[in-house]
Amino acid sequence: MMFVQPVVLRDRGLRLEPLAPEHEDGLRAAAADGELWTLRITSVPEPAQTRQYIDDALRMRAEGHRFAFTVVDEASGRVLGSTSYHDILPAVKRVEIGYTWYARSVQRTHVNTTCKLLMMGHAFDTLGCHVVGWRTDNFNFASQQAIERLGAKKDGVIRGHALRRDGTIRDTVMYSMRAGEWPEARAQLLYLRARHD
Repeated sequence: MMFVQPVVLRDRGLRLEPLAPEHEDGLRAAAADGELWTLRITSVPEPAQTRQYIDDALRMRAEGHRFAFTVVDEASGRVLGSTSYHDILPAVKRVEIGYTWYARSVQRTHVNTTCKLLMMGHAFDTLGCHVVGWRTDNFNFASQQAIERLGAKKDGVIRGHALRRDGTIRDTVMYSMRAGEWPEARAQLLYLRARHD
């Protein structure tokens, strides 16, 4: 049995549902909102590669390494982006959250905070994870700030760790949160989100 089982997570008008082939057009439209595939530090698929992006995610789900969600606005049904559990390690009860991207029009709104609250809550409270991790490109400063706002701690930098879409080699900044840190982090995130409203 897979550690991460299919589930739909909901809060604040957002729905995280398992990524599926029928999300292809919605994901393509979300990526086009800001031409996100032109950013060298993200995993957003180019329009012609959207189906391959979905197929790769579904293959990784079948292998137990990644569980991708589509982020949907419940009121309109509009696809806003995608986010995943990945590097899933059932033996040590650890998942990472990543492959996250949103249409430019919903960036810097409650969307990311709400999605992370849902995913962190599911990881810690339902799956019983001991650790949730994040990783990002050393030049993705916006992502690093967003991860730090979640309350994650910087573990370090893995140098020469992965290829970017343009073929250059990136350093990867690693973060994590332990289960004992989650209650305080959740309280702070709920406070910040309420203030944003």
